[in-house]
Amino acid sequence: MDLAGLILVVGVALFFTYTNGFHDSANAIATSVSTRALTPRAALAMAAVMNLAGAFLGEGVAKTVSEGLIATPEGHQGLVILFAALVGAIFWNLLTWYFGLPSSSSHALFGGLVGAALAGSSTVHWDGVIEKVVVPMFLSPIVGLVVGYLVMVGIIWLFRKSNPHKAKRGFRIAQTVSAAGMALGHGIQDAQKTMGIVVMALVISGRHEGDGIPVWVKFACAITLSLGTYAGGWRIMRTLGRKIIELDPPQGFAAEATAASILYTTAYVFKAPISTTHIITSAIMGVGATKRVKAVRWGVAKNILIGWFTTMPAAGAVAALTYWIAHLIVG
Repeated sequence: MDLAGLILVVGVALFFTYTNGFHDSANAIATSVSTRALTPRAALAMAAVMNLAGAFLGEGVAKTVSEGLIATPEGHQGLVILFAALVGAIFWNLLTWYFGLPSSSSHALFGGLVGAALAGSSTVHWDGVIEKVVVPMFLSPIVGLVVGYLVMVGIIWLFRKSNPHKAKRGFRIAQTVSAAGMALGHGIQDAQKTMGIVVMALVISGRHEGDGIPVWVKFACAITLSLGTYAGGWRIMRTLGRKIIELDPPQGFAAEATAASILYTTAYVFKAPISTTHIITSAIMGVGATKRVKAVRWGVAKNILIGWFTTMPAAGAVAALTYWIAHLIVG
């Protein structure tokens, strides 16, 4: 029974990773596609490859997810908790993808973990949730907004005497690099989150000991995330690439470079699992505000922000409901 439960949880975890890939593919490539720096398919292929590579660059985020948010639950009940957490996260990913809302797959997963753990009377490490999830959830969009604004101001000043058409052509080429950097950062952050869940499932079932992540787990999560990314999330891509603000190549480069830098810093320095969606969206807003404040469609931004703060409680509620139903069925 535990083996069947483990296989089910790992399968659902990989499906979550797949939804994460197509839900968040817009994070890496929406700006490059909207400025025509890359064709959609070329951008998706590049993002898929860089997501695959990023998944193997570090384990700090995975350890935070597997050890820092909830106490590792034991036995059959533990697998039910993980299953319910993943269902809650998948539900929110699919719902927000349907409406083209760039919400956070990461916070959907964290909300699912907390909701399922509370429903299953498991221990929640509230200090870890606050320090590694809640505080970054509030700080990272502010940092993305401010840094994006400052980077764009710097670009405007540095290229103030350049020929506008030549500068745009140069930045269109540069966006290939910045988009790749953004996709790599997404792989570093988001693939590790699922790795942490799979490692928890292996520990619960008694099939893994120690701190390391098995190589097969890394490959499975990396490949699944990469396939999901290549599937593309066109609904969300339209929101990020055009509905917030019409971007030009210098702005697209500034937003991607800002987001990628923050993703690397939080993954390697703070080992904090932050949302790639929050970072790139807020960076786009900051970059757009240099044109003029009204250039940003703040009505769209408001809807996105509401979605961000709804993510954790909504995913947590679905996870708790799923836990109670699953517990009644399988005991």
